This record gives sequence, structure tokens and C-alpha cells, in this order.
Amino acid sequence: MEAIVHTGRHFLQIPGPSNIPDRVLRAIDRPVMDHRGAEFAGIVKETLHEIRKIIQTSGAVVMYSASGSGAWEAAIVNTLSPGDRVLMFETGHFSRLWRQVAERFGIRVDYLPGSWHRGVVVEEIEAKLSEDKDHQYKAVLAVHNETSTGTTSDIFAIRKAMNRLGHPALLMVDAVSSLGSIEYRHDEWQVDVMIASSQKGLMMPPGLAFNAISEKAIAAGKTAKLSRSYWDWQEMLALSNNGFFPYTPSINLIYGLREALQMLLDEGLSNIFARHQRHGQATRAAVRAWGLGLVCQEPSEYSNTVTAVLVPEGHSADALRATILGKFDMSLGAGLSKLADKVFRIGHLGHFNDLMLAGTLAGVEMGLRLSGIPHTDGGVMAALDSLAPRSKPAPSVVEK
Repeated sequence: MEAIVHTGRHFLQIPGPSNIPDRVLRAIDRPVMDHRGAEFAGIVKETLHEIRKIIQTSGAVVMYSASGSGAWEAAIVNTLSPGDRVLMFETGHFSRLWRQVAERFGIRVDYLPGSWHRGVVVEEIEAKLSEDKDHQYKAVLAVHNETSTGTTSDIFAIRKAMNRLGHPALLMVDAVSSLGSIEYRHDEWQVDVMIASSQKGLMMPPGLAFNAISEKAIAAGKTAKLSRSYWDWQEMLALSNNGFFPYTPSINLIYGLREALQMLLDEGLSNIFARHQRHGQATRAAVRAWGLGLVCQEPSEYSNTVTAVLVPEGHSADALRATILGKFDMSLGAGLSKLADKVFRIGHLGHFNDLMLAGTLAGVEMGLRLSGIPHTDGGVMAALDSLAPRSKPAPSVVEK
């Protein structure tokens, strides 16, 4: 059998890495410059200034050559000591991974079990904190947007619960798949440490990671006893205000990030959030029309960057994904850990528009047909009706 030769662009519809704009690719594709020179220092200072606008903070931001996992580790080692207790709610695969990172450093994680169908249940967090009269919990860790389940948690509600109780724990938030796509207000929500990376809403290749840090978190670092070297905030902060790093940074990625940030700011955060909301709603309309189930079962927590879709029992989500990749050159996200082969995930974030979404959903619907998965046709049309509602016909004029 001859191999299929695909034409046109590959559809990368996983929930990150996301599609990279040509403008960003062109910005990356320029000569390397001296990372200790004045020109590059100016680029770094400008980039850190602009990303603060996306994070919505006036505070400190550090940037690493790393993935989001590195920023997880940085958040832990800069603020905690061996044996410290932290509180966390199980929202899905990535909350599990962050828990594992903490436990490898000797942190005691109280991990409240969740169903994987909801975000953080704030009432359960508040109940545990209210029992903590002597304030043993040093931090509350939360994943803002859980890409394994397509669920978004209410971070501000967590902070308000902590404030009601007067609990002094740090609030650490994984915003890897929400920053630049879903509303995130670092200062207003009083987040102490934010974790993010470049390859999702920031429309960049993987390779840059970020911590946004409150003064309270910086103060905690002065007594924290976990070892740190590469991830040390103090070294980073001492140099970054002047546009430098303790080690060689990812020079070309920073070129690209500066361009990506300009694109985001040109569009405007409110427009970006509204666009992602429209695409999330249209995708969910398609899933309902197909008669398939959403992993997220709480409408107020639907993610606008990724939709996790359950296939009927007895059918393989991975076989469906393989069919769609082979026939239509489109990549969809896999189900992770306990959702493996039960779920496929449609990414709709970053550099993305209505026509790209329509093409994505058409590829899914054709794949459902070819895979023999029980469904009802009409998902694409339901999405189009969501994106471009039919105008009402003008009333007819009756001649007299």
C-alpha cells in the first residue's frame, strides 16, 4: 500500500504546543547576538515589561530556559523546606504531576481526591484550611486550567476563601495552559507564585518558563531550606532588572517572545479572552451535536482552551486519533493516565481563528465516520451556528 502524501499544512490541534504565527517564526530566525551586550539587555527588559501586562502584575517575573515543569520546581524550591505541608486538590493528570514534583523534594502534600470531572472544589479547600489552626500548611497549590480534563478552576474563589480564614499560606497557581488565553489576574487574585510556559497561549515553541512572584513569596525564600542553584530566584532577580541572566539564555526564543507579546497586546486581552470563549462554546456545541460526552461536567468550569471528549465505551480514542492523523494530517491530544484511550482532546488556543476551528471539527467528524464510532452527524454545523448565527429572514412585503 502506498503511503498517503499529505498536502497543505498539518493541523496541530493538541492543547499545546500550539500553532506558531509566521511573525514569531521570522522573529526567531535572526542571528544570535551577544547575550551580555546592551542590545540584548534592552530586548530582555522590554520583554519582561510586556509579559507583565499579560500576567497582569506589577511585581517580579523571572524567565527560565525550561519547560513548565521547571517552573513548577522553581516555585517549590524557592519557597519551601523539607517536611513542609502543602494543600492541593486533584483536578487531573497535571495536578498529579505537580504533586509528584513536590513529594520528590520531601514536601508533604495533602492531596484532596477529585473526580477528574470538576475543577478545584473550593469548599473542600476552605474546610481543610479552617481545620489548620496552627497554620501548618505553607502553601495551597492549584492548576488553573487542567488540560487533561478540559476544566478551569476559580482561582480568585480560592484566594477569597484563604482571606476569609486569615490563612497565611502561599497561593501557587499553574497557569501554563491559561496564560494568554483565559483570564488570569495575578495581582488582583493575590497569587503568590504563578507557573507558566511559552508553548500554549503565548504562541511560542517550547523552551521558556516563567514565575511571577509576590513580595510574600520572595520573603518566604529567605527562610526556605530546599537546595537550589539553577532555579534560584535571587540570582535571577539580581540580574534581570538590567536585562541579564546568570547563564546563557534562550536568545532566539526571547526574540520570538517579544514578537508574540506584541501580537497579543495588539489584539487586546479582552478580545483574546472573548475569542477563546467563542471557540470553546462552538467546540462544545459540536460535541453535543455528535452525541458524545464532555469530561468536564460543571458548565461554569468548561475550559476555553481545550475540550476533552469521551468516546463511547468499547471504542478506542487512540484508534480514532490515529485515523484522523493518517487520513487528514491532524493531531489531536491523547487521553492521559486514567483517561488513556477513553478521551481525545481538541486544542483550540493560541494563534487560532474561526476557519481553523471549522476545519478542525470537520476533521473530527470525518474521523468519527471512518472509525465507526456511534455519533450523530451535524457537529460541524452546530459549531458554525454558534460561530455565525443565522440571521432572521426579513419579513416579506405584501403589495397592496
